[in-house]
Amino acid sequence: MVQTVTTELNGAELSIEVGRFARLADGAVMIRHGHTMVLVTAVAAPEANEAVDFLPLTVEYREKAAAAGKIPGGFFKREARPSEKEILSARLIDRPIRPMFPKGWRKETQLIAAVYSYDQEYEADILACIGASAALMISSLPFDGPISEVRIGRVDGELICNPTHEQLEASDLEIVIAGTDDSIVMVEGGANEISEEEFVETLAFGHENIKKLNQLQRELAELVGKAKQEFVPKEQPTEIAEFVEKEVRSFVHDQVREHSSKEQRQLRRRELMESLLVKVTESFSEEDYPDLDFKKVTSSILSDIEKEEMRAMILEEGKRLDGRSTTDVRDIHSEVSVLPRSHGSALFTRGETQSLGTATLGTKLDEQMIDGLKPTFTRRFLLHYNFPPFSTNEVKRMFSTSRREIGHGHLAQRALEPMLPDADDFPYTIRIVSDVLMSNGSSSMATVCSGSLAMFDAGIPLKKAVSGIAMGLIKEDDKVAILSDILGDEDFLGDMDFKVAGTREGITACQMDMKIQGIALEVVQEALQQAKGARLAILDRMNEALEEPRPDISPYAPRLTTIMIPVESIGAVIGPGGETIRKIGSESSATINIEDDGKVVIAALTSDSAQIAVDMIKELVRAPEEGEVYTGTVKEVREGLGAIVEFLPKKAGLLHISQIDHQRVENVSDVLKIGDKVEIKLLEISSDGKFRLSRKALLERPEGMPEEDDYYSRGPRRDDRGRRGGPTHRRSGGYDDRDGRRGGGRRDDRGGGDRDRGRRGGGGRRY
Repeated sequence: MVQTVTTELNGAELSIEVGRFARLADGAVMIRHGHTMVLVTAVAAPEANEAVDFLPLTVEYREKAAAAGKIPGGFFKREARPSEKEILSARLIDRPIRPMFPKGWRKETQLIAAVYSYDQEYEADILACIGASAALMISSLPFDGPISEVRIGRVDGELICNPTHEQLEASDLEIVIAGTDDSIVMVEGGANEISEEEFVETLAFGHENIKKLNQLQRELAELVGKAKQEFVPKEQPTEIAEFVEKEVRSFVHDQVREHSSKEQRQLRRRELMESLLVKVTESFSEEDYPDLDFKKVTSSILSDIEKEEMRAMILEEGKRLDGRSTTDVRDIHSEVSVLPRSHGSALFTRGETQSLGTATLGTKLDEQMIDGLKPTFTRRFLLHYNFPPFSTNEVKRMFSTSRREIGHGHLAQRALEPMLPDADDFPYTIRIVSDVLMSNGSSSMATVCSGSLAMFDAGIPLKKAVSGIAMGLIKEDDKVAILSDILGDEDFLGDMDFKVAGTREGITACQMDMKIQGIALEVVQEALQQAKGARLAILDRMNEALEEPRPDISPYAPRLTTIMIPVESIGAVIGPGGETIRKIGSESSATINIEDDGKVVIAALTSDSAQIAVDMIKELVRAPEEGEVYTGTVKEVREGLGAIVEFLPKKAGLLHISQIDHQRVENVSDVLKIGDKVEIKLLEISSDGKFRLSRKALLERPEGMPEEDDYYSRGPRRDDRGRRGGPTHRRSGGYDDRDGRRGGGRRDDRGGGDRDRGRRGGGGRRY
């Protein structure tokens, strides 16, 4: 039976429907907001996988092209590997859902969200997370929910829950919040330098809407919810736990207080584990525990003891694994220009975390095209984060970019993007690459710092420097400790990873993940204030390396020159099949991009190369003007008439034989040949668009020749029999306008000169 629950959200109905789709899944819902619809299913394997010591949860988010009335691009014309957008959306589901499963759950569990309808207004990723929680709520799987997720925007100072695409474009912040009724579980987002107070206000607004959506899920579970599976976490063998406790408790207590490095701690743990395992296997028989993996159990018990000791030291003594207080930031060292041929580079080191950032400048042709459910668009700022295994002193196979790398890179990109210069002022495509060379806590925030410095080093006019800090949390009952600049072990053994990035004026990006079922807003507010102090301290250290962008870009970066041409001239510059623009690029060694409004961006490594391209383009679009002087090319020679001269690209006119020289020209080819360069003056543009050219107008008149007495401008002449000829352009004895031929004594059939053709009579009858 189909069951549906509904509510209203941002001007449109939000509904969750059960019973019509995917009925064989453990839980399946179709969630809809406006005309956007997402099917979410939850399925768990029938048996637990005891070979793993973690929660085996996988989340997949897929966008069907048909949802937006599109056919996928590419050769195969079907959806392939998930896009970056789909991976980021899957992470938005996974991170708040994961803490809600009971500890020790080992059945393979899979959540799949598929977008089947997209209305270009309401985003699908938020619906997918709500749907995942609802599918788990109505299934038999143990799930301590519900949780809900909302996206918050702010337009003209007013906060909006789940804004439309148009509202989001006008918003000065975009923050995704997930939570239970009592607490916040996850935060992810970016903003344009908002204050800590505005951030907390946004969280509170989002949490109120989360409660409403959680209630909707409860109503659905009451209608169709299945009985939950009985699940009892598997306990460690009491005898072995007590034995390990007795053997290592005091040693671990002292060890965590030695304040050693990560490498030293790892080495001592390996040594301790090896000796402890020998004692355990000698003390307990495999016959008594036939199905027990002694190594795994011993390691698990030892980890629990280490976690307890570390947390107790922080809460009771205010000291951390490396000896710092809860508010101290590790030593910071920054360098710029460490790579001589990159456009910009920076090495940022904070304790045992290190990021090598490089900045590369490109042209509009280097922009990334994004083709998804939304209309295709391009992205001019790219940030790529790489996390090689040597950064944690491990050996692993290197596959394609991991989901973690995509997520961390996206967070750093969000942090830096609000500070980019406007495209009109700095029309470059910008790519930042962060290679993490060491990692012991918050490499994504190190990426923000190295990326900011690398852009300064590249001469990119970043509005302000940006830094980032990762905060941790240790919570036991009413005791709470907030940690600045957490280590990797503090992240692993703690309860929160809260990353905050921004400038001196405000927050530009944030990400919070909880390992417990949420925290109160008051704790978040305290963490934000502590993060602000750390962020400003890091900015001070970064400024010691480079305080502002360099005044000019790298000599190895392309120089961009922008000119405007008339829109109607775009076709002339491109040429048939792109022939003309390719020729310009080939002859100038520049890259040319033309936009629809007539903006031409020329990228070249030298100013000379750019100037060649500029001159060639300006010549192409130059409008002929009467009285102007041009250097033309002879395209055709017509004896007795003159020459066809191309004086501007695709613009040619007749250089009449009478306008070649002051002296008489018998043969045009004696003066001009095809391919010759000749300076001409444009005398006239006729009403029908023809051009009348003159070479003679630019030549000095022969000495002694009166201005009115050159050969072609003389008045009537006498022929060889003493008769006066008419004007040179009308009667025999002169040149005809049309072909410029002089009468040469040729007789017509009546024995006289042919006036119509300008030929000179040879003694016959006059007309």
